[in-house]
Amino acid sequence: MTGGSRSGFGARGMSSGRASAANVGIGQVLAQLRPDFPDISPSKIRFLEAEGLITPERAESGYRRFAVADIERLRYILTAQRDEYLPLRVIKERLSAMDSGDSVPAPVMMTRSELLAASGADEEILAELEDFGLVRHSRHYGAPELSIARAAVALREYGIQPRHLRAVKAAADREVSLVDQVVAPRARQRASREPALRTGTAVASLIAGLHATLVEGGLADAGLIGDGREDARLAGSGPAGAGLTGTGAASGAPVGGTYHVTAREAPGLRSASGR
Repeated sequence: MTGGSRSGFGARGMSSGRASAANVGIGQVLAQLRPDFPDISPSKIRFLEAEGLITPERAESGYRRFAVADIERLRYILTAQRDEYLPLRVIKERLSAMDSGDSVPAPVMMTRSELLAASGADEEILAELEDFGLVRHSRHYGAPELSIARAAVALREYGIQPRHLRAVKAAADREVSLVDQVVAPRARQRASREPALRTGTAVASLIAGLHATLVEGGLADAGLIGDGREDARLAGSGPAGAGLTGTGAASGAPVGGTYHVTAREAPGLRSASGR
């Protein structure tokens, strides 16, 4: 597992002999980063330079020339924006701390094999997650992909396969679209994007909480989980091994936040097509 702040990509860490290593043009930089960051563009790189987050060398002709350290620094910035939704101000503070030799939290990036090892998934389940759009195929994976893969591994124990999770992905996409409708007008304003980012975070949190409440309420109405009073009664008198287990760490991921059916009792699911 490799950290986003790979050794020595900070300005001070690469000061020795950097000029001779700065021999990569902006086109090559884009080619290296675009598989993981499809939206990267020359204007984006120029903007990050103008904001003081990167400082590529300049050739005599005036063209930007990038060292390996510059490319890794760009990868760190783009990963922090994508995976942690950090504003540039915070990213710049982190970079300054790393340039000074201080320890800061860094986005964790993994190769495919590292993701499989960390999540307990096999190649088949990861490939299915990619096929059904839950994980984006890439050469490097971060914390969101690790979380999704771990959830898929746990859900498979209940007979839930990646193809069954398409509905979850579709619901998430609709919720993202709703947040975008609120945030997009603010993000287009000429002022700082930080208010828009704060709004997006707040709205997303409220929607996620509402979603969880509605799912739990629907399960309770269907008799698939107990309500609060029923939960308390079962917790006090339910026999061991009765098919409902508590929410402790050893009991696995709960459904509806309270109880879940044990994996050995799950009969498996079929998709709408019967597959």
